[in-house]
Amino acid sequence: MMGCSQGCCSASGQPPPQRTMRLRKLPRWGSPVASLLVVFMLREHSEEMSGFLLECDSSVQGALQKHLALYRIRRKVTVEPHPNLQVWAVLPGSPEACGAAPLQERAGADAILIRDPRTPRMGWRLLTQNEGPALVPGSRLGDLWDYHQHRYLQGVPEGVRDLPPGVALPLESNLAFMNGVSFTKGCYIGQELTARTHHMGVIRKRLFPVRLLDPPPTRGIAPGAAVLTESGQAVGKYRAGQGNVGLALLRSEKIKGPLHIRTSKGAQVALAASVPDWWPTVSK
Repeated sequence: MMGCSQGCCSASGQPPPQRTMRLRKLPRWGSPVASLLVVFMLREHSEEMSGFLLECDSSVQGALQKHLALYRIRRKVTVEPHPNLQVWAVLPGSPEACGAAPLQERAGADAILIRDPRTPRMGWRLLTQNEGPALVPGSRLGDLWDYHQHRYLQGVPEGVRDLPPGVALPLESNLAFMNGVSFTKGCYIGQELTARTHHMGVIRKRLFPVRLLDPPPTRGIAPGAAVLTESGQAVGKYRAGQGNVGLALLRSEKIKGPLHIRTSKGAQVALAASVPDWWPTVSK
């Protein structure tokens, strides 16, 4: 399975080096974590269940299976769904809790608990056939709205809404900050463009977390809506969001000025972009 996944994933299949918790039950098949065609998290499993678990956007489950089958070639690899597993996000109760004493990683027949490889701000991933809260002492149960609100505030993209296939580029999407791109592994699809952009050291646009400063339209902000400066210059596009928070692909040098989006009815919605504090200093 390692050889099969290494050729079609920008991240390395090797695991990255690495108090009060909140639990969020994610939809069946969870939410994606990082790549262009499909976003997924690779982690080696327990001895009882050898292989890997791939967590993906439920809307592209079939496409992921077909994609992996194309690169299986003659390898003895089986790709099959595990609908019996529930996916939970175990989030820190506060930013300070990110550095607190961690939970203990575990991988058994009944549950798998691992650190979310993207950033400590996203806590842990829990896969289990049982109810998640019972496995995390001191936790309280949250909901899916809270989970997406949390990750948008942290600037963490997930799924095909945030990372549209054929549109999102790994470095512009900050996947290199989230253990989603390896610059030392072998070849993979799209490596040439990604490596060239990285070594040139020029990434003019990035996905930034944004907060709407005015009430959004009833139907929300349309994906792809132009983000404008005070003078009306286009500096990027709104990607996706929830409520008054979301992500926008913006020119890095323009994020500090007043920004707004013009709705279909001609109204202006002011927004503010920010740089997550967990990003590498060199990128800020």
